[in-house]
This record gives sequence, structure tokens and C-alpha cells, in this order.
Amino acid sequence: MNLKDIIIKNDTVAGRRFDYFIQFLIIVSLVTFSIETIPDLKVSTIALLNKIEFIVVMIFSTEYLLRVILTPNKLGYIFSFYGIIDIIAIVPFYLNTGFDLRSIRIFRLLRVFRSVKLFRNGKAGETFRRAFKEIKGELIMFFAVALFTLYVASVGIYFFENEAQPEKFGSIFHCLWWAVATLTTVGYGDVFPITLGGKIFTSFIVFIGLGIVAVPTGLISSAMTKGMHDNNSNSEVQ
Repeated sequence: MNLKDIIIKNDTVAGRRFDYFIQFLIIVSLVTFSIETIPDLKVSTIALLNKIEFIVVMIFSTEYLLRVILTPNKLGYIFSFYGIIDIIAIVPFYLNTGFDLRSIRIFRLLRVFRSVKLFRNGKAGETFRRAFKEIKGELIMFFAVALFTLYVASVGIYFFENEAQPEKFGSIFHCLWWAVATLTTVGYGDVFPITLGGKIFTSFIVFIGLGIVAVPTGLISSAMTKGMHDNNSNSEVQ
């Protein structure tokens, strides 16, 4: 077994083990990155996290170089989705640009799906493809209506609350976040209407938001149920 079978191919035992090892390192790097955001860490802890990051980056860098060398279509890999993510995840470490892009490494975990062929050959992937293909038109129309409603909600709350709370509803752009939180029924306590008109308007927006959450959920659930039923029917026929 040569190096190409381990680094490039994922249909061998060694190749899958290498993929899982890289996925493990990605998770480790994401965990250490998250820990670093905790305030008032001990100097010894920061030093340990920096050592772990150094080791992880060295391994990722070696992996990237080996992929470029061993891949037959080198430019195809370099400018592919995975190639771009791979290089973006390690370049800031060397350039010291001030931009910490380690969190983007989470997209590398998508290789897990590829390695286990979850979306390519699995029934789950086929069910998802059929479901979204069937309701694609409805989802596009729904999101168009949702964007329209989002803007109307932002404009409405602006006119009701701008004079009463100019620091919180200073412009329609300031109101967009309120509209998103209200339409998705998430809500947040620091910004809320205090005028009678604003409260009544918000009540209507909350009810509309319940429908905005329920409609795509119902569409996707229905399509997924139909897709699973079709898969089961095809399996019985075969």
C-alpha cells in the first residue's frame, strides 16, 4: 500500500483511518479554539493550547502538501471546495494576519460524509435529495415571502418605536435584528416595544412568525415522509 492510498483514497482501511484521524484533529482544534475564548485563562493553559495548535497546524500543512503532490488533478484540488477550506484554515497561522479562521475547519468535517458515502450512496442521502427536489419551488416561494415579511416587520416597528426608543430602533437596519428574532419567535429581552401600537404590531408579527417556522417544517417533514415511503416501496419491489 502506497502513500496515495492513505492520503487520497478513502475506500481502503488505512485511508479511512487517516480520514478519521484528521477529523479527530479538526475536533481537537475547534475545542481548543473555543477554550481560548474563555477570559482570564492561566498562562500555562494558553501555552498548552498554543502547543496543541502548533502540532495540529503542522499536521494539516503536511496533509495539504501531500494532497497537492499526490492528487493527479492538482489545480482541481487546489481550487475545489475542500482545497480552499484546507488552505484557508492554515494560512493565517503562518501570515499572522490577526484573522483567526480556525473555526472554518468545521467545514472539513464534511469529508466524514464523503468517506462513509452518506450522501452519495446511502438511503438517507437519497431521501434528502428527493425531498428537497420535490419542494424546491415551494421553499423558494416561502423564503421570498419570508424576506418580504421581514422587511415589512422592520419598517412597521420602526414607525411605532423610533420616537419612543431611538437608541434601540434608530433605523430600519437597526430593526432588522428585532424582526428576525420576533419572526422566528426566538425573542430577546434587551429590545422590546413599549408603545401601544408597537405591542399590538408585535403581537401580529409573533403570530405570523409561528407560521413562518411551521410552514417549512411541515413541507420538509411531508417530503421526507414521502421520500422514505418511496424508498421502502422500491426496496420491497426489489
